[in-house]
Amino acid sequence: MSLGTILLIVLILLLVGALPSWPHSQSWGYAPGGVIGVILIVVLILLLTGRL
Repeated sequence: MSLGTILLIVLILLLVGALPSWPHSQSWGYAPGGVIGVILIVVLILLLTGRL
């Protein structure tokens, strides 16, 4: 498994954990999920272009 694949899996798990539907994160709103989502998109673009 490459570093990019491991990073992608970790970011997807963080994105699911930051959604406001979980009891521990209901007061956070959508900000953490949005930030992690943007990071996930950047990592996906880097993986697809072969720079990671």
